Amino acid sequence: MPFIKTQFPGLLVFEPKVFEDKRGYFYESYNQQTFVGEGVSINFVQDNQARSSYGVVRGLHYQLEPFAQTKLLRVLSGEIIDAVVDIRKNSPTYGKAYTILLSAENKKQLLVPKGFAHGYSVISQTAEVFYKCDEFYHKEAEGGIAWNDLSLKIDWQLPADKILVSEKDQQLPLLKDCKHNFVFKD
Repeated sequence: MPFIKTQFPGLLVFEPKVFEDKRGYFYESYNQQTFVGEGVSINFVQDNQARSSYGVVRGLHYQLEPFAQTKLLRVLSGEIIDAVVDIRKNSPTYGKAYTILLSAENKKQLLVPKGFAHGYSVISQTAEVFYKCDEFYHKEAEGGIAWNDLSLKIDWQLPADKILVSEKDQQLPLLKDCKHNFVFKD
């Protein structure tokens, strides 16, 4: 089975089968039949790619309903610490963070359902991150949580003096001050 369930309902790690030989490797990064066969039926409508240098922290971002996004993330080059926070008010894991190392080498992908804030830190010289979304981006629906909210206990695995955060992300509120409308649906 290519999916690993986490302790967070709906948050899955996808480990594709990789076929390697002396020429290199081949793998399917997404196959709708494989996902549907595992009970994951998503209509992706937008692909995004970002390149960042060492020390960059992006996030923690989400979009409000009705524009919330499910994302399938992978790293094309480099390494990141990917972090998500469950912001579904009645979820058993509300307010808890989950982190995972995603890299070009391990080829793991993270399926982040609606109702999670998402971010990552770049721990290699550079990293290219690619992700699919099931909703289009809507600027007016943007939301976020401070990347350095101590209540989340996220280890970005970077020295404090090397962290680079956008001006916008420096203005995000703590989780306790966020205004979001996500509800956990079992």
